[in-house]
Amino acid sequence: MAAAKKNTEITVEEKLRALYRLQLIDSAIDKIRTIRGELPLEVEDLQDEIEGLDTRMNNLQTELEAAENRVSERKNSIVDSKELIKKYEEQQKNVRNNREFDSLTKEIEFQTLEIQLSEKRMNEFQAQVIQKREVKTSAEENLNERKKDLEHKKEELAGIVKETEKEEKALLKASAEAAAKIEDRLISAYQRIRGSVKNGLAVVPVERGSSGGSFIKIPPQRQLDISARKKIILDEHSGRLLVDLELANEETEKLKKITQTAIIE
Repeated sequence: MAAAKKNTEITVEEKLRALYRLQLIDSAIDKIRTIRGELPLEVEDLQDEIEGLDTRMNNLQTELEAAENRVSERKNSIVDSKELIKKYEEQQKNVRNNREFDSLTKEIEFQTLEIQLSEKRMNEFQAQVIQKREVKTSAEENLNERKKDLEHKKEELAGIVKETEKEEKALLKASAEAAAKIEDRLISAYQRIRGSVKNGLAVVPVERGSSGGSFIKIPPQRQLDISARKKIILDEHSGRLLVDLELANEETEKLKKITQTAIIE
């Protein structure tokens, strides 16, 4: 079943009111997001950073365990070599000739060298263990600090969201109602203009003979046409949609009542 078309029977004035109301709503939402500032991005960045630090901590733990295992292996190797030396020295007491004695002597010398090499390697690995523990401790402190920062940012963001949640819901509802009264081509034009200006103002009132935010005067006849609310008029200099100040003030007051009611509720 095809989607229901927007009501095309509404007057130009109703369209102008809906357009300006939509502008007010979008500006109010922009303000809320400005209040939130960069907090959502900061929270996301901190979450990514913590994930990276967690991975680094796991890698450091793996490296530390590997270094500790190498120390343990060298300790065991030293114990084995000492036992072999003791064994060979006992065997030397019962040799039958010089050749057997010399052979055992060489084995003792070899195991003595193995002990020296193992001790050297063990000292190197122990130094690695100490260094990796220091790095891991520093990384852990950094990770804990980042987690604290994340909790603080989340609490700050949650507080701001809570403060503006009701107002934002009311604005979104009002936005849908306003958009329902505007035909697609006008919505597209509004969004295009809004996206092309820095302050996001696509619909502005005529104030003191000029379009809002401009010092360029609008001809008197043009001002009368705008006040008549019989057609959609664009500012030929800025490209913005124009409404008269009285209509703008009326819609501003209406929106204030909507948001105030929502906050109270």
